[in-house]
Amino acid sequence: MFFALIKFIKNANIFYFSMKRKRRIKHIIQSQQFSRDFLESLFKEADKMRKIARRGRSNLLKNKVMATTFYEPSTRTRFSFESAMIKLGGHVITTENAREFSSVAKGETLNDTIKVMDKYADVIVLRHFQEGAASAAAAVSNVPIINAGDGPGHHPTQSLLDIYTIKRELGKIDRITIAMVGDLKHGRTVRSLAYLLTKFHNIRIYFVAPKVCKMKKDILDYLNKKGVHYEETEDLNKVLPLVDCVYMTRVQKERFKSKDDYNKAKGFYRLDKNNIGLLKSNSIIMHPLPRIDEISPDIDQDPRSAYFRQAENGLYIRMALLKKVLT
Repeated sequence: MFFALIKFIKNANIFYFSMKRKRRIKHIIQSQQFSRDFLESLFKEADKMRKIARRGRSNLLKNKVMATTFYEPSTRTRFSFESAMIKLGGHVITTENAREFSSVAKGETLNDTIKVMDKYADVIVLRHFQEGAASAAAAVSNVPIINAGDGPGHHPTQSLLDIYTIKRELGKIDRITIAMVGDLKHGRTVRSLAYLLTKFHNIRIYFVAPKVCKMKKDILDYLNKKGVHYEETEDLNKVLPLVDCVYMTRVQKERFKSKDDYNKAKGFYRLDKNNIGLLKSNSIIMHPLPRIDEISPDIDQDPRSAYFRQAENGLYIRMALLKKVLT
């Protein structure tokens, strides 16, 4: 029975056991794969990486090569992964637009691209426009695949840096109330964060969105299954005094199939000097960035505005993840 279980876990292609019986993560595909113990271990590792990054560089991943293969635009995710690898002594090979500047432009399939790239790199960081692409890549790759966003599906490393930011800013994750605001229908960051929050106790979530951008049913069903309390509303100002964290998101024009639906959603919510006073003094404002007009630059200096600290935390979390998959 035991060996059958080990075989099943190996075939799941998420984790594997080394000869020393130490459980090592292999692929990073979705937030659901992480346990609370793993998260707490990752937070401690990220704290160590913060010190390493501020000192300069480490040789921990010397001679290791990371391939960043991005089929969609990225600033923070791509650059923080590349910086993370360099700060740990490794090397980076990259393409910032794989649709145009790789053999994909000639019709090469994702499977074939991954089967080639895993001969050149020790880890592949993949962003793709199709939901499920990271899982498909993991199924054929001989090296770890890290999902850097797959269409409207998952963005696990963003959710990890988000939950880490909440812990650092609020000092806890259990018993928090959070508002997720904006384009929840297309937002892979809020989907991934919702999955992670189920690992903690007494979480309360407000989903604040216009009707055309409501959170999808699969997430609501998952929260119901896990016993997480949530409410849906369109009234941001009503929710602001009630929450410990406001997680703003942009309306993702590129994912709307209907121009009319986009026009109904754009500019629907905005945090600025007119409503920032509704927030509690010890609450925080987060955003995965980039922002458009949903957070006014006028409140960037407010100590509750945590989104640039959040982006910085992405470096330390991704350094910690690279260490976990490569050592």
